[in-house]
Amino acid sequence: MKNRYDEKEAQAFVREYPQCPPELALRVYTSRLLGAEVDLVLHGGGNTSVKCGITNLVGEEQEILYIKGSGWDLGAIAPQGFPGLDLAYLRKLRQVAALSDAEMVNQFRTHLLDAASPNPSIETLVHAFLPHRFIDHTHADAIVTLTNRKDAEKHLRAALGDNIGILPFVMPGAPLAQAIADLYEGKPGIDCIILKNHGIFTFGEEAKTAYDRMIDYVSRAEAYLAKHDIGATPSAVVEPGLVQPSLVLPILRGALSFFEKSGRRRTMQLTVRQNPAILAALARPEAKELFVNGVLTPDHVIRTKNYPLWLEVAGLDEEGIRAAVQAGLARYQEEYNQYFASQITAKKVSRIRLDSLPRVVLVPGLGVVAAGFTRKDAEIAADIAEHTIAAKLRGAALGPYRELGQDFIFSMEYWDLEQAKLGKAKPKPLEGRTALVTGGGGAIALGIGRKLLEAGARVFMTDINQERLETVCRNLADTFGSRMVSPLVMDVTSEESVHLGLAQLIMQSGGLDILVPNAGIAHVAKLADLSEAAFRQVMEVNCLGVFQVIKGAIPIFKRQGTGGSIVINSSKNVFAPGASFGAYSASKAGAHQLGKIAALELAEFGVRVNMINADAIFDDAGVSSGLWDVVGPERMRSRNLDPEGLKDYYRQRNLLKTTVQADHVGNAVVFFASEQTPTTGATLPVDGGIMAAFPR
Repeated sequence: MKNRYDEKEAQAFVREYPQCPPELALRVYTSRLLGAEVDLVLHGGGNTSVKCGITNLVGEEQEILYIKGSGWDLGAIAPQGFPGLDLAYLRKLRQVAALSDAEMVNQFRTHLLDAASPNPSIETLVHAFLPHRFIDHTHADAIVTLTNRKDAEKHLRAALGDNIGILPFVMPGAPLAQAIADLYEGKPGIDCIILKNHGIFTFGEEAKTAYDRMIDYVSRAEAYLAKHDIGATPSAVVEPGLVQPSLVLPILRGALSFFEKSGRRRTMQLTVRQNPAILAALARPEAKELFVNGVLTPDHVIRTKNYPLWLEVAGLDEEGIRAAVQAGLARYQEEYNQYFASQITAKKVSRIRLDSLPRVVLVPGLGVVAAGFTRKDAEIAADIAEHTIAAKLRGAALGPYRELGQDFIFSMEYWDLEQAKLGKAKPKPLEGRTALVTGGGGAIALGIGRKLLEAGARVFMTDINQERLETVCRNLADTFGSRMVSPLVMDVTSEESVHLGLAQLIMQSGGLDILVPNAGIAHVAKLADLSEAAFRQVMEVNCLGVFQVIKGAIPIFKRQGTGGSIVINSSKNVFAPGASFGAYSASKAGAHQLGKIAALELAEFGVRVNMINADAIFDDAGVSSGLWDVVGPERMRSRNLDPEGLKDYYRQRNLLKTTVQADHVGNAVVFFASEQTPTTGATLPVDGGIMAAFPR
């Protein structure tokens, strides 16, 4: 592992944060260096600290422990991410024979330098009880690869030397702090402590010293593993094409959904990791034995569960895949429930059981499939799984894998302080759902996308115009993050293009829950002047396009078996057409009628189909409406109006005298998609009230 410490960069951090002690600025610098290495810390793992002297408010000298705050990522941490605590008081807690978790957290909160600080790391007392100024702690892959093997201590000393201390796994918090302090006091010359099945601590009086030692020891472990690497070349390979993602992923995603006691259905996002190294590893004859065992470090259990699900589906047809998925999940859930029951009995505790579904599924021929209620959760699980596979393979030649006992795993999985890392916010109404919005380069699509994202959905926007599509997606990503919104260039009039676009969507999220056919074009001409070519073009986009995307989505909905929602953006013109607008009005009426037919045919699969009749939406956040780009100039000429005058004209003509906005259409889509009422085949006007367009 490369040592990235640079003295000029270090001093730049000191200058950047003149308001805090220079030691804390250096602590920020080396913490970021550690956080930038995914082989050291992954998604919030690890913690760092520094001890500094300050002059407090009453002029007294006080020694403060600054330690990483819970929830902060070392790779992006700033000084405010290090809550300061009264170090002298924390050291007195060494005398307390038994310190409960709740009391420990209370002592942290009541001895903070700033009451507004984040909660300190649960390993604060480890850092307090050790005497060193700088302490670094990571869950380095290479280290835990060695600790999780038979004869781990022999391998650790052969790789790292004798100037280290080694502890069996101890639960974080006060017990671990006491054990590490006792170990160091019995062997004060060591400069590194290894906690089996957990990670490594290094320390020193300077930031550079602690960091250098971390990189040095991890590099030694990596070199030792490299000498014993069995490689990743498989003896057998699953032939390409024997596993079809378009079949496997929707079936799996549907099987991973469940109903809460409230009656709300929870669905998950899926993410697939498929690269040559993963495919080769899963194709090994002994792959199941190598990889279907416990987590590298117990911190991972809240993200991935302790075990992955092994799923073999190569060469199976759709019904065979469904049977394999159902049987695999049934076994997995039965084993999880037995684990839970045995642990609460053995520990004589009462806990509310978490869901028993896997978060990592290993599929030979497909790759790692990770699941989570949000895309972020799924990607975190996938990152951990990818590192876990690599670590277990690298260490295989050193002897059998030794997973941590289930008593420790249960204590970690159901530990309040660990679960707090995940947050307990109420799920958003569309959390876990995937939505596809066609016509994604226009103003209405922007409003629909924004409201779907606000409601928690993962959103794919499609359009044939890549430039307009990317403009809308950038706008949404600026607010909601690129993780939640993705562009898909798609021609809705082409069956092949729709098929390819949906295949990409399935590979990125596992399936589809909400389809919003919104693509549309306009053409202004009286029937006498309307060319056949123009009429066909409008009909193909506005009507055939709706048909193509609905037809393409039906197999996905069926395979998932979890229902779904189709919300067609029709038009006020369905009920109140306008002169010189025949192609548009006819095409929209045709699409509207297709929606009613779809409502009749898809109800048996739990898919609801509803229509929104919108009117007079010109632009949104600088994105114009493609329709009004075409229609607007003629309407302004015929009424002798400028753009603002035209908007006012349409505002004044509706009953409510209101401006209809893209967000209003988005709100209507979310209403239907969140299934707040048992409604299908309905038409909802979003037009401010146009009497001629009342549904009837």
